[in-house]
Amino acid sequence: MREVQNQPVLSRIIALCCLSGILAVLSVCIGSACALFLWLLELATSCRIDHPALLFGLPVAGVAVGLCYFWFGRNVEAGANLIVDEIHKPGAGVQLRMAPLVLLATVVSHLFGASVGREGTAIQVGGSLASATARLFRLRGLETCVLLTCGIAAGFGAVFGTPIAGAVFALEVLTLGQVDYRFLVPAALSSIIADWSCRAWGIHHASYPLMFQGTLNSDGSVSHVDLGLVVRIAIAAVAFGLMSRVFAESVHRLATVMKKICPTAWLRPAIGGILTILLVALVGSRDYLGLGVLPPEPSGASIVSFFGPDIYPWSWFWKLVFTVTVLATGFKGGEVTPLFFLGAATGNVLAPLLHVPVDLLAAVGFVAVFAGAANTPVACMLMGVELFGGADIVYFATGCFVAYVCSGHTGIYLSQRIGTPKSRFRDAICGMTLREARVPQTGKEN
Repeated sequence: MREVQNQPVLSRIIALCCLSGILAVLSVCIGSACALFLWLLELATSCRIDHPALLFGLPVAGVAVGLCYFWFGRNVEAGANLIVDEIHKPGAGVQLRMAPLVLLATVVSHLFGASVGREGTAIQVGGSLASATARLFRLRGLETCVLLTCGIAAGFGAVFGTPIAGAVFALEVLTLGQVDYRFLVPAALSSIIADWSCRAWGIHHASYPLMFQGTLNSDGSVSHVDLGLVVRIAIAAVAFGLMSRVFAESVHRLATVMKKICPTAWLRPAIGGILTILLVALVGSRDYLGLGVLPPEPSGASIVSFFGPDIYPWSWFWKLVFTVTVLATGFKGGEVTPLFFLGAATGNVLAPLLHVPVDLLAAVGFVAVFAGAANTPVACMLMGVELFGGADIVYFATGCFVAYVCSGHTGIYLSQRIGTPKSRFRDAICGMTLREARVPQTGKEN
């Protein structure tokens, strides 16, 4: 009798151990895939800088990638949004071909100079490997959702070297204004293991020179909360939130226009490539190609440069134009690193106007613009701590939360559900996706 009573408990323990083992192996695989991706990305970037003429092949490269998706990847073209949809409404699953397709497409985009990011690739690699694993072991709906969520966490945590932010991001990105903590422990373990395995391959992430670690008081002590500084950062965060909104809406609206101009999907990247070449000629600089983490030339604009004493008045504008152009025309990659660039560049410009240390406001803008565009303020606050240290957490929190409120009901992930609207006057959109919520505003669904 006792054996019969204990059987369900024993079965659950065995099932939990099996699932934990599957997650551990999956996370190592995702971390290793991210390591390969980051290594290839570094090679592609170095090659592009050493051979500037590669830029003129961008239109052809874009068409080649477009044809690959047209022939082999129509079912996975939605990218990260497809994974979010699958978690909300499990169906046919995410095909394994998503991983190699997006990895190859992103590396090609960076090799020829497209201004795209890398987080989208990492999330799609993690999600597609997780979905394939779920099919391999014939897991049920809830277990599949766990694996997909952990795949997002592992990919995000490994590609940026921020495992805690990766775990929270995977939970927070699913539903705007609500976080389901049921998957927190497996997501955290997956993200940590993936980050560890990525670093084990010798991958090193960029470091950012934030020197501000608090305000020195008259008695020699250091204060980490200056009320006046918090207020000024909150003012800047309004601009960060508006920047998030402008970026997301610009990509969505221009994509709609491009679909009308060129209905053939695999041809649209040629337009983005040609426009990028013209933009480089107009600006007279290649600073806005690729990720933009490090400058191609010592005096150039880049994320790292924005933490220094020099001010770059129009870098935010040009990076916005370059990135929106290629994303709206179908180039693959991601939005997050360009958002880091936009945030740091905006902070660099606003710092002298608001009398805030340049490196501090660049760091706050770095995470706050992303928080507003992805609607993930807690994850971005934690990312600030993991990247820059915990001494300035109050300023990171202020920037991320204010930017989140000011960015409105839009974002870079249109499959994100609205759990708690940002305004009590928008209760009618509760339960909708961001894609559905945009219809009354634009009259068109993207």
